[in-house]
Amino acid sequence: MEKSAPTSLANITDLLLDAVCVVDTEGRYLHASAAFERIFGYTPAEIIGKPMIDLVHPDDRKRTLLAAGDVMRGKPLLNFQNRYVRKDGQIVHIMWSACWSEADQARIAVARDITELKRAETIQAALYAVSEAAFTTRDLMALFQQIHRIVGDLLPARNFFVALRDEQHDRLDYPYFVDEHDGVPESQPMDSDALSVEVVRTGKAMLLTSDQCQALRAGGRCLTGHQALDWLGVPLRARRGVIGALVVQTYAGDVRYTEHDKTLLQFVSIQVASAIERKQAEARLQHVAQHDPLTDLPNRELFHDRLDVAMARARREGEPLALLYIDLDRFKRVNDNYGHDAGDMLLREVAARLRQCVRESDTIGRFGGDEFVVLLGHLRLPGDATTVATKIRLALHHPYAIGHHRLEVAASIGIAFFPSHGESREQLIRSADEAMYRAKRQGGNRLHTGTLVDLSR
Repeated sequence: MEKSAPTSLANITDLLLDAVCVVDTEGRYLHASAAFERIFGYTPAEIIGKPMIDLVHPDDRKRTLLAAGDVMRGKPLLNFQNRYVRKDGQIVHIMWSACWSEADQARIAVARDITELKRAETIQAALYAVSEAAFTTRDLMALFQQIHRIVGDLLPARNFFVALRDEQHDRLDYPYFVDEHDGVPESQPMDSDALSVEVVRTGKAMLLTSDQCQALRAGGRCLTGHQALDWLGVPLRARRGVIGALVVQTYAGDVRYTEHDKTLLQFVSIQVASAIERKQAEARLQHVAQHDPLTDLPNRELFHDRLDVAMARARREGEPLALLYIDLDRFKRVNDNYGHDAGDMLLREVAARLRQCVRESDTIGRFGGDEFVVLLGHLRLPGDATTVATKIRLALHHPYAIGHHRLEVAASIGIAFFPSHGESREQLIRSADEAMYRAKRQGGNRLHTGTLVDLSR
């Protein structure tokens, strides 16, 4: 005969805000009070006779069964916490107190919904983690990775990206993009109809379900992601306005986003925006400290660091490395005849032409005045450095249109190879500098290679 709970107990428990449950020795529900539906979404009639463990979150089932075993052996359970999956798919956090009734051969338990408490604790922990990441991460990319992990603790974030607004070029870039189907998308102009652009442009969060995503795609709208089922984007609102967006999207039918998720992500995004803004300010200050303000090329200190790293790699891998020392011929005449503004414009143009002559992996620096240096690594043959130096000499000798004037300058270039022209940074720079002066003494607008050093000493 099927067991049932006493009628008097059922009448009393239905008045409680916490759910009261009775579970038999096989782990099946014998009774659930009226509050069970409010907490778990199932009416008592729907779950009578069903296994209790089926409602428990899969990740919590093992320890829940262990705790149930302790209760059945007569050990009372106080304040045990686990997660359940509601009828609507949402996760609820439950605090249980339970004991064993020998007479009824059943577990009697009281369940309290602590989801809101857990949510508040989780948000507080997330805000603290974001704030800490703003101070401890080394750069923006490391910050984005940490933010991804933090958001992933709040809601499903397997597919997550950060979009940031480039105000100078009026576009939206995607500096951090993790997706199980797609690669990093192209920059989007701020007048496009891309969803992430709309979030940034309007400053409003957007939650789209599967049907809405399909309808937008059918209408030609640009959704970042491969046929996402749900799409959730929130603006990153900082002191200077909306600087970007945080976006999560899901392709799995068992993972859906809700209005609660939108509210949660919006709440955290305020702290995230502040952290990103701080990291961007740090990056700008570091850039200013390490770059020449006129040409935006690495200054002497940063160039020295790059050269040290390149020389260590060259020693380790045995590859050729070359240093070019460049000095403009007759540059003083430009300042004397046309003014320093014209001279500054000319130096900026020289920097631009130098960038066009080398690879992205090479480093160009300005040591001050009209002196530039170029570090060429990963050379296949030493002769490649001479080829690049010749290309630079010809490019710099081409006339410049500065204001209403047509100006001409030339360049004297010294070339030094590591380690044959110097084993240390100082030796290599001095060798290239001396070679440049020899080229200048011979009339300028030419190349000269450094003097070999005695490596046996």
